[in-house]
Amino acid sequence: MIRVGLIGCGKIADQHAEAIRQISGCDIVGVCDREALMSKQMCERFHVKQSFSDVNEFLGISQPEVVHVTTPPQSHFALGKLCLEAGCHVYIEKPFTMNTEEAEELIGIANGKNLKITVGHNAQFTHAARRMRQFVKDGFLGGDPIHLESYYCYDLGDPGYAKAVLGDESHWVRGLPGKLLHNVISHGISKLAEFLSDDRPKVIAHGFTSALLKSVNEEDIIDELRVIIRDSRDCTAYFTFSSQIHPALHQLRIYGPKNALFIDDDHETVIKINGRRLKSYLNQFIPPWVFAKQYLANSASNIKKFIRRDFHMNSGMKFLVESFYRSIVNDTPPPISYREILLTSRIMDAIFEQLNHKQMM
Repeated sequence: MIRVGLIGCGKIADQHAEAIRQISGCDIVGVCDREALMSKQMCERFHVKQSFSDVNEFLGISQPEVVHVTTPPQSHFALGKLCLEAGCHVYIEKPFTMNTEEAEELIGIANGKNLKITVGHNAQFTHAARRMRQFVKDGFLGGDPIHLESYYCYDLGDPGYAKAVLGDESHWVRGLPGKLLHNVISHGISKLAEFLSDDRPKVIAHGFTSALLKSVNEEDIIDELRVIIRDSRDCTAYFTFSSQIHPALHQLRIYGPKNALFIDDDHETVIKINGRRLKSYLNQFIPPWVFAKQYLANSASNIKKFIRRDFHMNSGMKFLVESFYRSIVNDTPPPISYREILLTSRIMDAIFEQLNHKQMM
């Protein structure tokens, strides 16, 4: 039985607890939050044995083997380091750390202590993302990816999180180097990092504040971002974040030497695109039928998963958590490589450095 603990009992912690409860062979032995009321209410709702408001007391008494850190990003490094030094494996919510220097240090400590650490990039493990990865592994693209396009959007019309950030001048998101972007875009960037070959690719970023935010006198938050990336083997990538695009997209497109893949996480669909053009009007007649058949097949697959109760919105998180626990038990590589974690962090550092430099000009 794996002993699991959580530090941070806010909204995202509920999703972690739900995912953990669906995994056999593990038990939540304690939760911790500096606000005692937060840890107590979570303890009661999820039937956890112990709640704490002091991290050292939590680690000493609960003695978890794995700790999930679900606090604001500013505390990820310090808490991750504390847990590793206490001998715990660590799952840290995204973004992993505030910068690459912190990420490198945490990974170094984990390696030095023969412990494992991962980040909450659960968007890489949706049903659609996993099918896509298998198609790539099977060689459908016809070679290494040549071009990637990642879209990860956020609707600022959402009455929850977004309005809380916009309406609170002291909200912790405003203290991040990339503010709103810093807390969201790692999901979309990590999808690109998986396929880029260069550990330090060229990054060109352009960001701006939308007319919507300007209309409510919000000038400090950048909510529109466009990024171009190029690695040493000339694979290029585009990343788009937008609070204004509707519908809010969560997609990845991968183009290879022969064929392409189009992944939509919102619809849980993977569409295979054949790169060969048909002659004459056949190119307008046959591909629509091929795409229609694929969408129907995706729909049928989704219905089957729904019937099996494997179609909840946090299925990606459950898969990631379960895979991470399995890597601990079997002493195998974690589901997200450390190279991908560091590359995601480096790309984000480059983006925020450019955006902050332009704002200061």
